[in-house]
Amino acid sequence: MPAKTESAHARRVLDVVQGHLSSVATATDPNIASSWRRCLDTYALDPGARMTPRVLASSQLRERRSAMERLCHVSMPVLERLQRQLMNPRQAVLLTAPDGVIVDSRLHDDTRDDFHRAGLWPGADWSESCEGTNGIGTCVVERAPVIICQQDHFRALHTPLTCTASPVFAPQGDLLAVIDVSSTSADETRQSQFHTLALVNLSAKVVERDYFFQHYRDEWLLQLQEPGDHLGDFAQALLAFDDTGHILAANQSALNRLGATRDALVGTRVDRWFAQALDAMLAQAHPAPSACWPIRTHTGEALVAMVRSPLRAARRATRAVSVPHEAAVEPFSDPVLAREFSRACRVFAHDVPVLIRGETGSGKEVFARAVHAASARASGPFVALNCAAIPESLIESELFGYVGGSFTGARKEGMAGKLWQANGGTLFLDEIGDMPFAMQTRLLRVLEDRRVSPLGGGEPVPLDIRVLSATHRDLSERIAERQFREDLFYRLSGLEVRVLSLRERDDKVDVMHTLLAQACPQGPIGLTDAARDRLCAYPWPGNVRQMRSVIRTLVALSERGVITLDDLPDALRDAPGLSPIDPLAEAPLEAAERQALRTTLDACQGQVSAAARKLGVSRNTLYRKLKRFGLLRG
Repeated sequence: MPAKTESAHARRVLDVVQGHLSSVATATDPNIASSWRRCLDTYALDPGARMTPRVLASSQLRERRSAMERLCHVSMPVLERLQRQLMNPRQAVLLTAPDGVIVDSRLHDDTRDDFHRAGLWPGADWSESCEGTNGIGTCVVERAPVIICQQDHFRALHTPLTCTASPVFAPQGDLLAVIDVSSTSADETRQSQFHTLALVNLSAKVVERDYFFQHYRDEWLLQLQEPGDHLGDFAQALLAFDDTGHILAANQSALNRLGATRDALVGTRVDRWFAQALDAMLAQAHPAPSACWPIRTHTGEALVAMVRSPLRAARRATRAVSVPHEAAVEPFSDPVLAREFSRACRVFAHDVPVLIRGETGSGKEVFARAVHAASARASGPFVALNCAAIPESLIESELFGYVGGSFTGARKEGMAGKLWQANGGTLFLDEIGDMPFAMQTRLLRVLEDRRVSPLGGGEPVPLDIRVLSATHRDLSERIAERQFREDLFYRLSGLEVRVLSLRERDDKVDVMHTLLAQACPQGPIGLTDAARDRLCAYPWPGNVRQMRSVIRTLVALSERGVITLDDLPDALRDAPGLSPIDPLAEAPLEAAERQALRTTLDACQGQVSAAARKLGVSRNTLYRKLKRFGLLRG
């Protein structure tokens, strides 16, 4: 904006506030004029000052985001959906803390620099006391939706912007955040923002609802709506109550519906407000609500109700079913595997999905469990679903759950699917390459929206999950064969890591001793050097799973407290190429691998990158193999 124009705007602000010009004569909204007055009288700001917004240090921003982790997680799909709905590269979607500091943003690459120059980036403080009248800061003060269009801004510096913002409230009524859409387009008018305001308001209500679900997921939750309303409508009335029936929280829709203040409602028994006993309500409960029934309020209003039982009960059941697993083989003392594990842990902590590749039996699920155990979600459930082990006809109900009576043979009470069981924790999709193609579309939608609906028409419920997946297949080939969705592949493979086969690992002795300790918890058992060397030299086509089985058998048959070479099965003891007098002799599988590498490299005319893509391994892995087999070319 030219300096002359900025000066004219600053004079106009001063004239309106000081009464030299009426807000009516200048077409200034009275609420805007009130905000300008606060900026001058309370904050002592200068409308003509040219200064960039105050920005938090990166450590302070990390602390702010950490304190808002649950809200940021719930908001993520909502912000992404809002950006898709707007379809305007000159509009930025912003999420702020309750004091006006931006904590998250959705920007288009083409216009990112424009918004950064305007001071709209994470860490910037857009409170009214710092930046004057603006969408974010004024929304914080007013605790109501606002449109601040160009000349409405207090600072002349900000008049190229148009901002539309809506507050997000916590279940207790406190301000939780602000969702703002800011535009750098000069063509915006206040009227042009009415549609944007509707979308922003809707997004704020969806975040409020989903946050309520997550915040009180370990309590009873009563959902109310008018007959005929869409299940899961954002305007649903929500009440959370404890095991004794006492109300813990209510959203604004519930207060409006029951005609009560929050102080009058919280702490009272829930059945005081309805013509139905508490026991009758609880009898209808389910961890993933689907069935609804008619209910009347204490004033006689007819509504439809659903009750969700506490997730803590579902988690206890989930742990009882899903946690038992063959003990993990740790530590990852192989340097390559340890590096892959470290990479996976770092990105998983930032909600980046990890795709684990490796041969059958190499320990992909063990790797996934270790990543989960090292994360902030270690106390939450780890739920594994082997996509190759479940009949195609059952995988949909296993993953999504179902409403009672949805199909022949369904349980009367219904079933919470693996996605819902993993809420608050980690979902591990093993052998994802074998998932039926039709199911992949539904899974992709769930991962994008972070909501799941059980089979049979149940209500969509928000999900708080992180996803690990694994496969022994070459997914690029599956994509080329149209057996796997490319967009799902990109959604699941934020980072690809590879679990080495046992024959490639440098820590085979560590693995062996760990398995021995697990197989004989009553006390240690010895292993002669000859037996150890033979076990290390064996190629283990079945990987860790095969070694575990062999060692269990050896421990069970051992009578002298020590395993010798003679105790080994004939297949191991007499396998060709394993003579201890010729430790450099190559196992048949290694010879086959050498030949496969040579053939692939020849087919790719010596280009390592092309050969790595064809083999489905990283370039570093292929270089290591080529060096190991003496196949590196000059």
